[in-house]
Amino acid sequence: MNRVPADAENAHSSSVESCPSLRDVHSINPTQLMARIESYEGREKKGISDVRRTFCLFVTFDLLFITLLWIIELNVKGGIETTLEKEVLHYDYSSSYFDIFLLAVFRFKVLILAYAMCRLRHWWAIAFTTAVTSAFLLAKVIISQLFSQGAFGYVLPIISFILAWIETWFLDFKVLPQEAEEENRFLIAQDASERAALLHPGVLSDGQFYSPPESVAGSSDEDSEEKQDSEKPIV
Repeated sequence: MNRVPADAENAHSSSVESCPSLRDVHSINPTQLMARIESYEGREKKGISDVRRTFCLFVTFDLLFITLLWIIELNVKGGIETTLEKEVLHYDYSSSYFDIFLLAVFRFKVLILAYAMCRLRHWWAIAFTTAVTSAFLLAKVIISQLFSQGAFGYVLPIISFILAWIETWFLDFKVLPQEAEEENRFLIAQDASERAALLHPGVLSDGQFYSPPESVAGSSDEDSEEKQDSEKPIV
């Protein structure tokens, strides 16, 4: 006897639980969704995201900063021309800083090619440059005699090492996660806009409405009375 009320209560409770989801779906604003989609498509048309552009600027700063320090080191040692000839033409692994400059050029070329021109969305390129930089600098510090040449023997290797790892951190924790999050938001907004288009169709035009012609007032009553009179038998 109580099965019917119980079923009715279950059906009512399930309908009440489904109401919030329906409200959430109907609360979607198609204008805001289309604005988000257009903004994402605009960023895609620019070719590169803002956070990736910042990363490329930092890679460029890495090269320019190491170059500046190397030029200062050339001047400190007795003039650019003589020191440049000594470090480049008569290169010595144990006393020259020219290889640290070439290491910065190597990082710049690989990273700009991978993440600016090819727009790579993986960490293997930055992992390769950081591993090569770390191994080379550790070997140079251990084998060479840089520490006996003054402050630049400490500054150039340490700064080059730090900048390489900052680039790795910035790409792995900022660039790639933020771009993946923006892409997921774009897919969710696109899916929600498609659902909103199905749930909120366009306004019907005037031609889609149909109204029957109005009947003359009182004509239906008169017709029914005449029909009843004609059906009465004649006495």
